[in-house]
Amino acid sequence: MNKRMRYILVNSAVPLLFILISAVAIPISNFSGMYLLSEIITRLTRNSFMVLSLLLPVMAGMGINFGLILGAMAGQIGLIFVTEWGILGAGGLTVAAIVGTPIAILFGWFAGNVLNRAKGREMITSMIFGLFMSGIYQFFLLYLCGSIIPFSRPNLILSRGYGVRNAIDLEVMGGFDNLLKVWVNGIAFPVGTFIIIGVLCVFTWWFRKTKLGQNMRAVGLDLDVSGSSGIPVEKTRMQAVIISTVLSCYGQIIYLQNVGSLNTYNGADQAALFAAAALLVGGATVSRATVVNGIVGTALFHLNFIVMPVAGKNLTGQAMLGEYFRMFVSYGIVTTALILHAWSRKKNTDSARAERK
Repeated sequence: MNKRMRYILVNSAVPLLFILISAVAIPISNFSGMYLLSEIITRLTRNSFMVLSLLLPVMAGMGINFGLILGAMAGQIGLIFVTEWGILGAGGLTVAAIVGTPIAILFGWFAGNVLNRAKGREMITSMIFGLFMSGIYQFFLLYLCGSIIPFSRPNLILSRGYGVRNAIDLEVMGGFDNLLKVWVNGIAFPVGTFIIIGVLCVFTWWFRKTKLGQNMRAVGLDLDVSGSSGIPVEKTRMQAVIISTVLSCYGQIIYLQNVGSLNTYNGADQAALFAAAALLVGGATVSRATVVNGIVGTALFHLNFIVMPVAGKNLTGQAMLGEYFRMFVSYGIVTTALILHAWSRKKNTDSARAERK
């Protein structure tokens, strides 16, 4: 029993810490329960899809896919072209997803090839590769759009005649959120967006039971054994990255249609970091993650983002210190999650060796 409780506490340490800190910070922030519920629903709508797009690479043993930035950039390209064409509403978002999908597949294929040559170092490699591809993305928008690729809307192009502007107001704002929107006690529930997120949850659950999903799980457990069993290891890993990149493309589109504006050149930079942090806060590790981890982590991580700045301001009297306090607590606990995972993994390895002796 003690061993079982210790296992549960170690694996749930991060969400429990976030719950404890939030329980202390909420009364200090003086936010009402209805306001917090409204904000949590908004943050779940914005961010859940992106967080859930991390699950397949984790299942395939590739850790946290910081290459999500590639899919986010593909989604932003789709939104820029939809804004240029003047397509509105959910139809415009669908067209943006159609435009972004082949770009995301291409980016995912490149990333998969790179990560297959960096086995065991996928997380840091995907992060650096994302920064490299960000340069290509910026070159495309800054020099090719408006010069080689024609743009007719002056509000999208810089005054020099080419290059996309730094900030764009999205005319497709709320395209998914306004579908089947329901109001309960003054709180808006964007049912349309939640249905899309629910479809991804069902897809993830179903995908794990398919042959490809079983192959990914086997590859995640042991590369050598999987290869000896006839599973195409590198192809399977590449498929996990491609699917994750395409899903992150859709996740960025859902996020931005909720926000309503696009930071053209830096809008995707933090997408992977925030998604990874939310997943870890939900109790996931770099080798095990579930849909529940993603949803719970998104709610807890963004609850902390809502209450900590104001709680810190009320405690110290300075808004900037409250913001620093939020960042310190949030990423300190995420770091704790990674340390606990490494410690637990090492302990399990040592125990297995001791049993063999």
